[in-house]
Amino acid sequence: MYIDFIFNVFKDNKSNISIIWKGNEYTYKSLINNIEKSIYLIDSNSIKPGTVVALKGNFSPNSIALLLALIEKACIIVPLSGSTNTSEKQLFDIARVEFAFIINENDDITTEKFSQISDNEYYKLIREKEHPGLVLFTSGTTGEPKAAVHDFLALLEKFKLRRKALRTLNFLLFDHWGGLNTMFHILSNGGVVITTIDRNPENICKLIEKYKIELLPASPTFLNLMLLSGGYKNYDLSSLKIISYGTEPMPESTLNRLNKAFPDVNLIQTYGLIELGVMSSKSKKDDSLWVKVGGKGFKTRIVDGILHIKAKSAMLGYLNASSPFTDDGWFITGDEVLQKGNYIKILGRKSEIINVGGEKVYPQEVENVIQEMDNVAEVTVFGEKNSIIGNIVCAKIRLETNENKKQFIINVKEFCRSKLETFKVPVKVLLSDENLYSSRFKKVRI
Repeated sequence: MYIDFIFNVFKDNKSNISIIWKGNEYTYKSLINNIEKSIYLIDSNSIKPGTVVALKGNFSPNSIALLLALIEKACIIVPLSGSTNTSEKQLFDIARVEFAFIINENDDITTEKFSQISDNEYYKLIREKEHPGLVLFTSGTTGEPKAAVHDFLALLEKFKLRRKALRTLNFLLFDHWGGLNTMFHILSNGGVVITTIDRNPENICKLIEKYKIELLPASPTFLNLMLLSGGYKNYDLSSLKIISYGTEPMPESTLNRLNKAFPDVNLIQTYGLIELGVMSSKSKKDDSLWVKVGGKGFKTRIVDGILHIKAKSAMLGYLNASSPFTDDGWFITGDEVLQKGNYIKILGRKSEIINVGGEKVYPQEVENVIQEMDNVAEVTVFGEKNSIIGNIVCAKIRLETNENKKQFIINVKEFCRSKLETFKVPVKVLLSDENLYSSRFKKVRI
């Protein structure tokens, strides 16, 4: 009923491969059968439309089938992958989960029922419309994650328009709209979803070669790690047509190295937020961080240097935070941008800007400079309170290989002085042996 347009694609492609999971191929016919079994499982557990259901999985056949079945049964779905630092119990409490399907690494399903009442105003709106809903969590790196509530049908509307589906690796996670967006795009066009639990660069390159993957959607952090590992040189990645990157700012040095390593691959910057969905985007050039965002169903404007977006697919609101919308319905992204005609360049999150004696320092700008140095694997720039100038700039760096730490710190400061204004040069440089990224392959901000 709600996603007949997707089911019709499945029926037209019954004999074709829909999912490759753990080296096994599953046809669209088997996916249809799995969805029917999932609907029976939902009914046998007396789960009614409007029930808040957590679904913990990782793009396995049962995870995908249950997700589609829960949409068809008009449930309010809370996808989880176990990748956040927040406890599962806390996420369940925030979302007021009433029932949970837990799918393990072998694709086995267990269930759990909860007695809590979910009577939030946004849930009521979804239930009144008799629509399926979706709850997505922010990463919660600086506090409790915010829970964004969507009318699922508003997000799915764009998938009614048929497009070409490339053989795609579903790299982003099951609880991330980028990951779900990729999955819906592939399946709604009769393509092949190639999934993996192991997201280390070596394994990803192996999968690209083995399955002739054409599209790799990934984070800049992962792409940097792939380049550093050099593993891509050991595999035939000639099938790749597109590498799309988003979820965080792309360092210019990483983009330049990516262009050199993959000269025949189209590099596309994407822009999306859990509160709005993923927008159409067009990079000015493969080696440019200037991008045009928007497309059907989206409007953009810039107010005081901050990007605002109005979207038909916008969330209804947060379960546990105040509204980020203006009175006339514009979402305040918090991203500071530069504008050149129809293109924008994202400078960074307003909340991450370091104020040094009244001067603005964008962490990404300093990171871009440090990343140009030899032997730098990763870098995170952050501010530290200072009684005289408000804040000082600090840099935490992981090296590719060991070297004299004292001399390296001196070199970092000298290199930055040659490239940056004095107030942007890190006062404190810390060296770390630990990875500076999360399980989502995103830079961890301090």
